[in-house]
Amino acid sequence: MKQLPPDTVRLLSSSQVITSVVNVVKELVENSLDAGALNIDVKLENFGLDRIEVRDNGHGIKAVDAPVVAIRHFTSKICSHEDLEHLETYGFRGEALGSICAVAEVAVTTKTEADDVSIQYSLDSTGTIVSQKPSHLDQGTTVSVTKLFRNLPVRRQFYSSTKKCKEELKKVQELLMAYALIKPELRLLLVHNKVVIWQKAKAADDRSALVATLGSGIVPNLLPCHQRQEQPKIIIDGFFPKPGVDCSSTSSSTPEKTFIFINNRPVHHKEVMKLLRQHYSAQYPEDSARHRYPIIVIKITVSPSAVDVNLTPDKTQVLLHNKEAVLTAVEALLVSLYGFRPGSDLPPEQQLNHETLPPPPLQTDASQLKNKRSDVRDDNVLTEAETHADSAQSSDVSLERQASNTSSSSKSPERRGHADVSAAETRKHQISAEDWSRGTALVDSVSGEPLQPIVILQPSTPSPSNSDEAKIQRSPGKKMLNAITEKPAALTAYDMIRNRTTRSPLSPVALFEKDTRAEVLREKPAASLQDISIAVQEKWNILGEGDRKKYEEKARKSLQHYNQKTTAEGLREPDEKAPRTKLQGQKRKPPLSNQQLMDQLFARPQKKPKAPVSRPSWPVPCSVPALRLQLQRLSSQSSGAPRGLHLVNQLASQSTWVILCGQRLMLLNPFRVEETLLFKRLLENNILPSVSLQNPVQLTDGSLGGAEYVQTLCNMEKQNPDLTGGVLFSDPRLVANGFKIKLTAGTNERHLEVTEMADCVPFLGVEDLREILTAVHHRKASTVRECRPLKVTNYLQAEAVRLARQLPITLPREDVEQIIRRMEQQLGESSHICIHGRPFFQHLADVPSTDGEAQAQFRPLGL
Repeated sequence: MKQLPPDTVRLLSSSQVITSVVNVVKELVENSLDAGALNIDVKLENFGLDRIEVRDNGHGIKAVDAPVVAIRHFTSKICSHEDLEHLETYGFRGEALGSICAVAEVAVTTKTEADDVSIQYSLDSTGTIVSQKPSHLDQGTTVSVTKLFRNLPVRRQFYSSTKKCKEELKKVQELLMAYALIKPELRLLLVHNKVVIWQKAKAADDRSALVATLGSGIVPNLLPCHQRQEQPKIIIDGFFPKPGVDCSSTSSSTPEKTFIFINNRPVHHKEVMKLLRQHYSAQYPEDSARHRYPIIVIKITVSPSAVDVNLTPDKTQVLLHNKEAVLTAVEALLVSLYGFRPGSDLPPEQQLNHETLPPPPLQTDASQLKNKRSDVRDDNVLTEAETHADSAQSSDVSLERQASNTSSSSKSPERRGHADVSAAETRKHQISAEDWSRGTALVDSVSGEPLQPIVILQPSTPSPSNSDEAKIQRSPGKKMLNAITEKPAALTAYDMIRNRTTRSPLSPVALFEKDTRAEVLREKPAASLQDISIAVQEKWNILGEGDRKKYEEKARKSLQHYNQKTTAEGLREPDEKAPRTKLQGQKRKPPLSNQQLMDQLFARPQKKPKAPVSRPSWPVPCSVPALRLQLQRLSSQSSGAPRGLHLVNQLASQSTWVILCGQRLMLLNPFRVEETLLFKRLLENNILPSVSLQNPVQLTDGSLGGAEYVQTLCNMEKQNPDLTGGVLFSDPRLVANGFKIKLTAGTNERHLEVTEMADCVPFLGVEDLREILTAVHHRKASTVRECRPLKVTNYLQAEAVRLARQLPITLPREDVEQIIRRMEQQLGESSHICIHGRPFFQHLADVPSTDGEAQAQFRPLGL
């Protein structure tokens, strides 16, 4: 037997963890969630085989952790196996990035809140960093995976068909939908070949996240449910289909919309799925919902110590310590929602109650229903609640007796007789559909009359006799108004019931927003509501005068239409002189007493004018000459012009800032300053990545320009010799410029050769190494910045320009103030010229120090 090489072991173990594109996306998204990310973008190219990029705005990776970020079994989630007892993160093994590196090419770009610039790390198959360079990305982490399964041709061949690729893309979307449901505050975006496939904005609560994920057509048919159990502690939340709703709108032919979460982790649990399907399909005929999957979101929360997540590499299957208790709690919730499943071992009288009565309310504890009986005064309602409570109690009995399937025919005659008597008693309290529709189902136990939903109570006032009413009706001087055909000026209950809702008139800004919102959404599909409102407001501010008048004219016409509509609805005073038609006189008249009472109930209260409140005031002595004298004293005591640079304001048309430097107003271009600062940092700190040469370059006295340069090179810092006797130079003046040189000492002479060289700088060669040695030998250069060759300096200058151009066009005030502080600290007052030879500041004007200078500056123009 022989031990396998480390590369082979790494490849074999990684191919078990990373089996598909979905596994890669799942591991990277879970890392983003563990980092506290609220925005996650997933971008795929060629269904993820060519490129997978996951970008988030999480905490980022610290610089000290970067060298081991992809090394196997290095993790920040746990410290020992005891931490699994209270695990709260998605990842914990430290294998994800290392396994991905073994089957693909990986680059990690990260930036923490404390870092000035983001760094991009390139990783090899072992997870070791081979190169690094600065990047322009903001805080967070971006992981790019390219050439997936490059060394597994059979697995890559598996995705050769378009059908397999589309199925994989659909699985990625379903995975993101699951995280969108469990994290409402999360914003997700899925892009394939630069086309947005699916996106979800931030949501306020679980129901809003459900609408954004599944659509507004499904959510109205779902019912939010909650159940809590203390021993053992089990909490069940979620959204379940409403009982009796059409199964076509609350189920699907595939299980992709049945979401099961255990401790906020999406999992596949066969027992829970079986219970959900059984109880959901039991309320429909056998053929309609037998093979369908309900649209359900169920979240089960148990103690972390009662769950074993380390079961499969993808962590989609878990082991529950109290599995029977969890299944019992889930089934109790389903029973309370959908009733009993057919074929359960129930007494006959309870089965009868279940068939005739509606399903009980969503409570699993029967004692909760019994405690509510004191609030119900009607005997029939009380009896119905008792029946439901008995049904809920019997559900617990049925759960304990599911293992036995005793036939009802084997029961004794005494039990059947007792069941008949119980069934006869329960028929007395049944409510038929005919009685319910007539309104005679519920009867008052005292008066024996049907219960009325609304009773208008009025004070006892002396009512006139019938003869007086007849005289009033026959009196030609007084007219009785018909409450239906002739409305008084005040708004009555009949107006509120009969009239349709009238949309209030829109303002010009609202009309403009209505027209512009769609345009903004087409330009920025992923914009939030706040971003859309800001964009619309900016467009309104820059709108021309002619366009504004058009919207004002539309708003005026909308107001006129509203006034006409309210007038037509009869909200004004009725015309007393208008003759009543015969048709109006034949309409039904409501009782006069009810109309008068409704007028009193719905009459608008008249607001009493408030007396003006007298505001306290007192005289304040003020003297302009005294104020002038005080200002002169303060100016004489000041030390002169203010020192340093002070921001005044930004020019509206350009990205230029007006600053005050002493008594001078100057213009500042912050982008030139940022270019110079970036170039200075790159000169001092940037390390050019080197690439191994197929044919090492031999170094001799002639190629380096003389024996003194060879001696200067040999005097530089070196590493310890290896087993072959070779020594690598570790001097930062050589390594930072992309040269890796090896010294081999022989018996008579020494050999120098360049084994690695940077390939990012065009035409870099031995001449540039000679420039470094010249600076060290003649100018005694001791820092990396002083030893940069001309080609490397030009390359770093181009990199600084590229990074500066990626800054936003408009910089906020805080960023400009920070740039000025960095300029004063790093550049001082001597060098205020950018890398292109242009000055940072441009003189604008001098601030006058006396009144005479101010008047001279404001002289009229001689035209």
